[in-house]
Amino acid sequence: MQRSLHLSHPPEQGHPSDVLPLIEDILNEMAEAEEWPITLTMRANLILEELVLNTLTHGDTSGLTEIDLELESQDHALTIRLSDDGSPFNPLTDALTGANGEAFILEPPGDAPEVPADGFSRGDTTFVPPPDDGSHVEVAVDPQSQRLQRMEPWPAWDG
Repeated sequence: MQRSLHLSHPPEQGHPSDVLPLIEDILNEMAEAEEWPITLTMRANLILEELVLNTLTHGDTSGLTEIDLELESQDHALTIRLSDDGSPFNPLTDALTGANGEAFILEPPGDAPEVPADGFSRGDTTFVPPPDDGSHVEVAVDPQSQRLQRMEPWPAWDG
């Protein structure tokens, strides 16, 4: 099953999330027709919400964002294709506008130092293995403990 949807969102049409019920209805229709597992329907809805909201909210600085959304389902697999008319943004070379109205370009982070610089400490070995024959093993439980209690052995199985 395949469904296509064209969305146009100028700012005067309200909040971008206003289009989500339409997308959810289409998704639920596909899920019901093809008997998707509920987990697929829920995950697909979350992915679409995030994808569409991010595109409508951040897609284009001109205020008008056009989205073409295609959903295709086959054998409980969902293919999502989204295209928009937003301007591409390269965080390494494109400028952003700060709160003060001035343009700036992000600087890539420097190399991270090794943590820790001298390598990891091996520490002291604190595990002491029990004797191979299991002798001399004592488990101490505080008699005042409110969480732990010592279990008494039960009779051996005779069956």
